Amino acid sequence: MRFASDYSCMTITIAQHAAQPLTVSRLGYGTMRLTGPEIWGEPADRPQALEILKTAVASGVNFIDTADYYGEDVTNRLIAEALYPYPTDLIICTKVGATRRPDKSWVPFNTPENLRASIDNNLRTLRQGQVQLVHLRLMGHGPVPLDEQLGAMFEMQREGKIQHVGLSNVTRAELEEGLQLGPIATVENMYSYAQRTTMELPHGANPGGEEVLDLCEQHGIPLIPFFSLVHGLPNAGDKLAEIARKHNATEAQLNIAWLLHKSPWILPIPGTSSLAHLRENLKAADIKLSAADMAYLG
Repeated sequence: MRFASDYSCMTITIAQHAAQPLTVSRLGYGTMRLTGPEIWGEPADRPQALEILKTAVASGVNFIDTADYYGEDVTNRLIAEALYPYPTDLIICTKVGATRRPDKSWVPFNTPENLRASIDNNLRTLRQGQVQLVHLRLMGHGPVPLDEQLGAMFEMQREGKIQHVGLSNVTRAELEEGLQLGPIATVENMYSYAQRTTMELPHGANPGGEEVLDLCEQHGIPLIPFFSLVHGLPNAGDKLAEIARKHNATEAQLNIAWLLHKSPWILPIPGTSSLAHLRENLKAADIKLSAADMAYLG
């Protein structure tokens, strides 16, 4: 299945004002679910995980989201095994700023030295000379202020290790500060039809996409929603189910379609460890929601 050619705004430009902007299809793939339980260890079905990555790219996906702390290093290694040498139009986006402990906890890893070590590790495991897009994930600054973290990222950008710098898990105030410090290419925050604002999770607060969407639109910054399905669907309510039935679609597909229609600056990256669900998710790009549908969903 290829994305419907008549669907409006089905591409998005990252870092549109930069010398080397990136154009991607507006439905990417997030790799986090390819790991074992609790985002740790190898996948239960490694052949299927590799096939998911190959099928996604063969179906028109050219934006893949990963992090070296998924696994750890599991998704990066799967991407390289499945897709290297990479298609020329494939954009691989990774994240730094966090790490995992042996007890599977998530902790900040955000000193300039930590960030440099993470970038070097991503370059090694992804077999790249430059990472095209890197999100600095914020997990509470601790003793390391945001300007120091972003300063390290921009330094590595000047060195050529990073092409574009984004922010992840940011509050509105943090995004505003980041924009004063340098060019922010993208923002990756939790966002879905039913989970639009900040959510408290065991490893900390996850700021919502709704809280920064207008700022992203104002500055031409793509907003990349994460955890759209896992946290959104259980609380979606009757309206999403009703519109899903109208379009002969699943609620998961409607959640993706709602994001695509909510703003042309949203780049969904629904993840899955099921090849069947991947194909189902990709079909969400063909759903055309009317203005009345969107008004009803709110």
